[in-house]
Amino acid sequence: MDTSSGRAGAPPAGPATPGTAAASPEQEVIQPPAKRRTRRRLVLDLTLLGVVGVVLVGAAFAAWEVMQREFYSPKAFVERYVQLLAEGRAADALAVPGVAVTSAELEAAGLPPTASEALLRSSALAPIRDAHVVSEELDGDVTHVTIEYTARGHDGRTTFSVERDGSIGLAPTWRFAKSPLAVMNLGVTGSMVFDVNGFELDKRQVSPEGADADPAAPVSLLVFSPGLYSVSVDTAISSTPGVAVLSDSPFRAIPVNVVAQPTEKFLSVVQEKVEEFLTSCATQEVLQPTACPFGFFVEDRITSLPKWSITQQPTVAVEPDGAGWSILAAEAVAHIEVGIRSLFDGRVRDVSEDVPFIVKGTITVRPDGTATIVVTGPDTT
Repeated sequence: MDTSSGRAGAPPAGPATPGTAAASPEQEVIQPPAKRRTRRRLVLDLTLLGVVGVVLVGAAFAAWEVMQREFYSPKAFVERYVQLLAEGRAADALAVPGVAVTSAELEAAGLPPTASEALLRSSALAPIRDAHVVSEELDGDVTHVTIEYTARGHDGRTTFSVERDGSIGLAPTWRFAKSPLAVMNLGVTGSMVFDVNGFELDKRQVSPEGADADPAAPVSLLVFSPGLYSVSVDTAISSTPGVAVLSDSPFRAIPVNVVAQPTEKFLSVVQEKVEEFLTSCATQEVLQPTACPFGFFVEDRITSLPKWSITQQPTVAVEPDGAGWSILAAEAVAHIEVGIRSLFDGRVRDVSEDVPFIVKGTITVRPDGTATIVVTGPDTT
């Protein structure tokens, strides 16, 4: 038996495979060129995705800025309010935050606390056209937004005060820091009834005194700003061509005075009634017709009943007096024929004389529109 010099049980060393070497632990593993290109492409793709992500985030922020400016800014808030007025949506405009006011807020601003809301309705609004913002200025926590517009051919400019009112999610909300409403202190002489933009009102409806409203006192009415309000009187008794009032200053008092003029029909009726009254007075066969503005005084006795006639009727003119009218003093002439016996010598003489006199009067207009005419003389109270 052959024995070897190696250790017992150790396998014999086989021959080495040609071209193969044993790798050491410290030897670097070299990747193939295809794998290196794949890794560089992956890095490049990730870089491009990062750039695209940054661009998209920037675009999103830019879009949000534009959307916020167009829909959630003080400018957009004011534009929305004015658009509601332009569309005649008075109730929606009144519901905009900061528009409605309380009597306490009115009083604190020096405005009539009992101002009526009768004109805060669609039927009392005039069209607004071409409204656009011309400036937006930040003053602390308040932003002043100025708009220009056209209302029935009248150019207007109004500045609103807007402040932050919280947020809905990321979107800010706004409110008027000062209400855009104003108060029109309207005095109407010669009528208890008047129109505003074609909407008819009665002083007794909008006055806090109701049926006891003073005809000569102005009434206070809340109005929107911006807004054009045309005040007129158009009744059978009186009328005016109309007075246009532009409400362009929020939370301010706007004094307006309208003096109605008598209609031709009304003057004709008054003239007729005055003439009828004087003619009726002339039928009384007495020296001093009862409740009439003319008479004849003698110290002697009369021998025949006096005969009166009106030879010159007055030309009637009237002027407003509270809810009614006054008949202005006018000259007229009556004629008397009467026989008179002298108490001194008993002689009788026939008198035929013109008697000048002055006519005045008052006209009271009832709530139903009818009128009562009272004719008096210059000294009658």
